[in-house]
Amino acid sequence: MNEFLLGTRLVGATHPPLVIAEIGINHEGSFVKAKQMVDDAYKVGCECVKFQTHVIEDEMIPNDVIPANAKESIWDIMSRCVLSAKEEADLKTYVESLGMIFLSTPFSRAAADQLAKLNVPAYKIGSGECNNYPLIEHIAKLGKPIILSTGMNDIESISIAVEIFRKYQIPYALLHCTSMYPTPYNKVRLGALSELQTAFPDAVLGLSDHSLSNYPCLGAVALGASILERHFTSDKSWPGPDMEVSMAPLDLKDLIAGSNAIFQASGGSKAILTEEQPTIDFAYACVVAQRDIAKGELLDETNVWVKRPGTGEIKAIHYPKLIGKKTCVALRKNQQLSWNDLND
Repeated sequence: MNEFLLGTRLVGATHPPLVIAEIGINHEGSFVKAKQMVDDAYKVGCECVKFQTHVIEDEMIPNDVIPANAKESIWDIMSRCVLSAKEEADLKTYVESLGMIFLSTPFSRAAADQLAKLNVPAYKIGSGECNNYPLIEHIAKLGKPIILSTGMNDIESISIAVEIFRKYQIPYALLHCTSMYPTPYNKVRLGALSELQTAFPDAVLGLSDHSLSNYPCLGAVALGASILERHFTSDKSWPGPDMEVSMAPLDLKDLIAGSNAIFQASGGSKAILTEEQPTIDFAYACVVAQRDIAKGELLDETNVWVKRPGTGEIKAIHYPKLIGKKTCVALRKNQQLSWNDLND
């Protein structure tokens, strides 16, 4: 059974989906905003919030590369949005005081080591680091479960990361992801979940989605996703490069409720439930007399037919067997027939 513990929360196919509210850098470097988003996620029943851990000088060199969803360089964005190590530690303490799970994505060795000092329950690795195998191995050596987003990567490149997880016997989850902000529905590609399951049967599966609604995440649950991740904010009018693809508190509430409903509705088999009997009693059809029928009369389509309710002994499925048989008793109009009413 593919499952692992995230703190005290079991994650896997036989457990309700874990919804991760990715606060990320939506706080824009404000501890007050970060804490408000934690509170708002908690109020709607969210179990897990995720941040990003940036130690800029260990993560990147100075550059002027502008992400597709921004108007300034990634260097400037991260320099503005980084939280201090103390603020991150205080956030973790606060999140856990509410009974929630604290996760963060490290973007460098220093960031991973900073999180290790906080004794985080797991590490979330973003799509950009999916093929950063030196960093993945550094994180795997820390011995905690890993949740890996797989945007911008194919089965071949993902498999190298998976081999690292297996080498260190690390429980892991793979989140299908499309690294477009926002992601059009026709680029979400939920069919990739079955590919991941076939290629990596020991993985817990999930979806990290950047579309503009909950629909892809809800669809993913029906296809076996056990972890759902979307960006989250308290207020979509706040500035920030990820705001367009972020869900508001009511969206988060709906995602939690909807994913649990779909999880409960999944599985099972096509069999008749005992709980359906009250409906069977009125909805099934049984064989009844169309008119008064004399003893010894031959049955045909003019004197017997099938009608509700389903409380009779001879159900509609047996109707053809009755045609041509003789009655051994007289029958009244609308009387439900029983096998004892007929000659063998």
